[in-house]
Amino acid sequence: MMTGRVVEAREAVVPLQVRTLGGRPEWVQAVVDTGFTEFLALSSDTIERLGLPFRGNLPLTLADGSEDDFAIYRAIAEWHGHACPVSVAAIQAGALLGMGILRGSRLTLDIAEDGPVQIEPLE
Repeated sequence: MMTGRVVEAREAVVPLQVRTLGGRPEWVQAVVDTGFTEFLALSSDTIERLGLPFRGNLPLTLADGSEDDFAIYRAIAEWHGHACPVSVAAIQAGALLGMGILRGSRLTLDIAEDGPVQIEPLE
């Protein structure tokens, strides 16, 4: 089970270990974003630091309904105790955990400052 906290900004944040195939892992603090249908989004700085391989561009629809092309990279995320290959969209800042990676999981959170966030695999 992965655990995190609801932070002051009312965001559910969980630590996630990300790396390249054979690369050194790095922990990121990822905000759970149920409106993001893909797997993972990381800042360009984090992508560069990890040396993630570029895979192409993908048009994604933003929250305001507009569409934009995003650079997509490949990474390995430690997910429920397993190395999981994931697509990573490059964003300006921060890290987002999307519904693609959450599929097959139960997300439980207490929406209160410092409330617990839990992500566990479905049986």
